[in-house]
Amino acid sequence: MRGKVIKGRIWVLKDRDGNMIDDIDTDMIFHNKYLYITDVSEMGKHALGNLEGWEDFPGKTEEGDIIIAGKNFGAGSSRQQAVDCFISLGIQAIVAESFGAIYKRNAINSGLAILECPCMDENVFKNEDIVSIDLETGSIKKDGTEIAGAKPMPDVQMDIYQAGNLFEYGKLTGRQQD
Repeated sequence: MRGKVIKGRIWVLKDRDGNMIDDIDTDMIFHNKYLYITDVSEMGKHALGNLEGWEDFPGKTEEGDIIIAGKNFGAGSSRQQAVDCFISLGIQAIVAESFGAIYKRNAINSGLAILECPCMDENVFKNEDIVSIDLETGSIKKDGTEIAGAKPMPDVQMDIYQAGNLFEYGKLTGRQQD
């Protein structure tokens, strides 16, 4: 079982002027020219490759990193690769002001921790800071001090996350009914 508190280094998706980027769509996350790639482990090297200023993102990340994003993250198509590319890199969570509806569902079903933080003060987050996130309460802390409060993960989302993904969750709940 995965823990309910995670800790990692953050990447704040801001533009060249230092403003949080809103409306990052699935084509910016994983460009359609790479849709021929079916091996999830190969998808990570193309993550954010179509987002200006973030083309080098895969080379900077380490397993366990966390993404901080603006409004409507993952807007657009139902492109599963836009979730899988982050899983491939070992990204453990995405915190955004809001998510595109299909992206949100795909991420939850894939067991990627996502949290909505609608009243985020983007200025408290700095690239490469280490934060801890309590998935149950939504508390985001840096150096033991709460710097943001996200919406807590709903129970079913937490269950899917802890199982690893929706398929594993289904296996667990199916066994309980036998």
